[in-house]
Amino acid sequence: MQAAPEQLPIKRNTALLSAALAANSGMLQLSAAVASLTFVLVTGVRGLLGLGPAIVLASGALAALPAGRAMDRFGRVPVIAAGFVVGILGGCLAALGSAVESPFPVFLGLAFVGVAGGTSLLARTAAGDMYPPERRARGIALVVAGAVFGAILGPVVFSPLLSGRTLDGDSLALLWLAGSAFMVVGLVLVLFVRPDPKRIAELLAVGTPAAEPRPPAPLRELLGRPGVIPSILAAQASFSVMVGVMTLTGAVVVDHNHHSGEAVFPIIGAHVLGMYALVLVVGDVVDRIGRPPALVSGLLLMAVSCVSLLWIESVPATAIALFGLGLGWNLSFVAATAQLADCSMPWERGKLLGFNDLLSGMTGASLALLGGYALTAIGVAALAIGATVLVVLPAAWIGRRGFGAPVEASPTAVDS
Repeated sequence: MQAAPEQLPIKRNTALLSAALAANSGMLQLSAAVASLTFVLVTGVRGLLGLGPAIVLASGALAALPAGRAMDRFGRVPVIAAGFVVGILGGCLAALGSAVESPFPVFLGLAFVGVAGGTSLLARTAAGDMYPPERRARGIALVVAGAVFGAILGPVVFSPLLSGRTLDGDSLALLWLAGSAFMVVGLVLVLFVRPDPKRIAELLAVGTPAAEPRPPAPLRELLGRPGVIPSILAAQASFSVMVGVMTLTGAVVVDHNHHSGEAVFPIIGAHVLGMYALVLVVGDVVDRIGRPPALVSGLLLMAVSCVSLLWIESVPATAIALFGLGLGWNLSFVAATAQLADCSMPWERGKLLGFNDLLSGMTGASLALLGGYALTAIGVAALAIGATVLVVLPAAWIGRRGFGAPVEASPTAVDS
């Protein structure tokens, strides 16, 4: 007998997962603001400015696909919880390396932080499990909306820790320990999610083609379903540009625009607010106007935000640009995730989203590394123009071609 949504703790699980992502958002902000500065501090090599963020992004990307596969096999909660444990260890190691100015603990700590972030972001797989296709974008939005509280809490916690202090190893160690505390809170919240969202998807699917789990379709078959390739391309462009620009903002603000270190946190806070503050509205918009228009709109908003970095230098103007960058990513991220969830069954959803995150994270790591080098060698113009081109190209392609046949009409999406 098929379970009715009102009989399941969907709202409770959604709230818990949302709050856990708020904690993850706190660590995300910290990593975005100081990963590059931390790595330069312990190595003394300014040419490696983009390597710190690249380590975080590459580690998260490499963790995404195995984490997604593990979610399909063992459930969502155990894997997400393991990610938070790794994040706690990562923050502690980064703190140790900062305090003693040793590169190895920082390298390992940043890698662990990346693994934690890549795993935690797959919480949206759990959101896709608990809501039907016509409400899926809103369900995903409800889960990721919690990160807006992390955007508020981040500056409230981190900025006072830097107030009146030199941005040295001891100050950075204190910041990384605070980030670990955020991850402890996230771990506790995730452990209260019951039953596992994958189990909820199975209960809701009784009497439908998704009721009898089968071996997941091969990745090649998943990629051949209508709407999958455009969504993955858009997700790669939006995620890589978002994280690439975000993680290098600290260097732009401090080294190129000559502001103090503590000015970075309000800017990153504005960016994360853009990423999540309007996510509930965005979810409704994506469900209403469709996935392709939402993807194109989000990518074009990101393009405007990136190119504006060519002429703005003040903290308020930079914060507005980064808010727009976050909002554009929000639109494209929710639309791409909803489309990929629409194209997959519960027992293969983690695999598809994990593959998407693997590609997106590796592209983001490459952009952070190359962007850091370009920022050092050429200046802000190289970062701004390169990022703009990367989001305009897929927007033009999707705007012209769309997704092809509707997913609901695809036998592959239903019968595989």
